Amino acid sequence: MSKEMQAAFTLLEEEKGISPEVVIGAIAEALTAAYKKQYNQSQNVTIEYNDAKGDFIVYSTREVVDEVFDSRLEMSLEDALALNSHYQIGDKIRFEEKPKDFARTAANAAKQVIMNKMREESHTIIYNEFKRYENEIIQGTVERVDDRAIFINLGKVDSMLGKRDQIPGERYQIGDKVKVYVSAVEQSKKGPIVYVSRTHPELLKRMFEKEIPEVYDGTVEIVSIAREAGDRAKVIVKSNDANVDAIGTIVGPRGSRIRTLVDELHGENMDIIEWNDDRATLIKNALKPAQVTDVIIDEATGETVVVVPDDQLSLAIGKRGQNVRLAAHVTNNKIDIKSQTKFDQEAVAVQAEELEADLADEVLD
Repeated sequence: MSKEMQAAFTLLEEEKGISPEVVIGAIAEALTAAYKKQYNQSQNVTIEYNDAKGDFIVYSTREVVDEVFDSRLEMSLEDALALNSHYQIGDKIRFEEKPKDFARTAANAAKQVIMNKMREESHTIIYNEFKRYENEIIQGTVERVDDRAIFINLGKVDSMLGKRDQIPGERYQIGDKVKVYVSAVEQSKKGPIVYVSRTHPELLKRMFEKEIPEVYDGTVEIVSIAREAGDRAKVIVKSNDANVDAIGTIVGPRGSRIRTLVDELHGENMDIIEWNDDRATLIKNALKPAQVTDVIIDEATGETVVVVPDDQLSLAIGKRGQNVRLAAHVTNNKIDIKSQTKFDQEAVAVQAEELEADLADEVLD
């Protein structure tokens, strides 16, 4: 076993970075467990590795006593003196054991431990590698497609793109290349799990960084993103340089920059919104292309009433409420859209109630 053992240690250290000491310790634990299984105890057993011979040696320790109750743990003074005249009561004597079939047990244990260590180390290496890609975009290859998921090969690990992480309408064939956002990387008993998405808002942010140098270097900042993947997104942008137009930088000449991202995301339309420190102005910007008459913010409740011309109501709300929903999300506000007519009617009704209350007070007086 010695040559094979030493060769295995060398291979593990050179190719997997696992030190011989780690493997020797693990094998010793496995052999101790094997000894216990064979002899129903292992409390007085130690296992040592002979580096010169490449072998594991089993030692048992027995205490010298007046009266022996357990011959596996104790030996009489008479028997001890027969071995060496200097032994006394309380001395502990170590003996080399050669359990039946132990060499084969040791070899099997070593083989199993080495395989386990290689598997664990391989999992750790893959985990550490993909942990670096967490919150980043990577490219994979579609391996399998079924009704519930798209299975993607990322190189050293496979990942699954579930329904909620797929952009509606996208279709993939086996062998297609696909860019995905790594939302999380976790270690499990079966190995690392890499969670990926095509619908995560951060996917769009990372794409801006990759496609637009001014976003990557921080000249133009992506403040907030709200997406309904594959359909529409609203993106608030801010220029950190007075000489740089944030919206123009993102859109690019004749829309060239934004078009690249739209094509990559299955035609997802994007509203690029200019940041403004004034909350009301920011909400107006976020509701474009609809025109806004007024923005009334209740600081106590955090709710916002937005008044729009009657002919702009449908546009402000959007199809299935999408425009106002995305605007509320991207600005982190509760938005209630009202037409000018409805707002005026409610204002008149409030005034009438106040007038009625005042008249009632005068009558009482």
